[in-house]
Amino acid sequence: MNNEVTTFIETIQEPWQRELCAGLRETVRGAVPDVQERIQYKKPHFLKNGKYAAVISTSKDAVSFTIFNAAGLELPAGRFDGPPERKTMKLKRGDAFDAAQLSALVVQAAAGL
Repeated sequence: MNNEVTTFIETIQEPWQRELCAGLRETVRGAVPDVQERIQYKKPHFLKNGKYAAVISTSKDAVSFTIFNAAGLELPAGRFDGPPERKTMKLKRGDAFDAAQLSALVVQAAAGL
C-alpha cells in the first residue's frame, strides 16, 4: 500500500467520501493483487504493468471511480459513462456500490494490461 494514497484518503474531509474511497481502494486491491498505487494529478491511480487500471477522484459532492481498458466490459446499465476505453461511475452521498460486481469488472479490465 502506498502511504501517499493512504494519506490522501485519510485526509478527505467528508466522512462519506472517505468511506467510499477506502472501499473502492480495497476493491481494486482485492481484484488486482499486484496493483501499484500512486498519487498522480492529485488523485489515487492504480496501475498494473505500468498501465492505468483505475482511478479515484473526489469533487465537492461526489466520488468518481474510473476503470481503464474498459472497451470489452459488459457494464450495468446506467451506472457508468464515458468513452469506450474508460468508464466512470459517479457516487453521491448515500450511494453504494456492489463490491463483488465492481471487483469482477476490474479483474476483467486489468487482465488485458
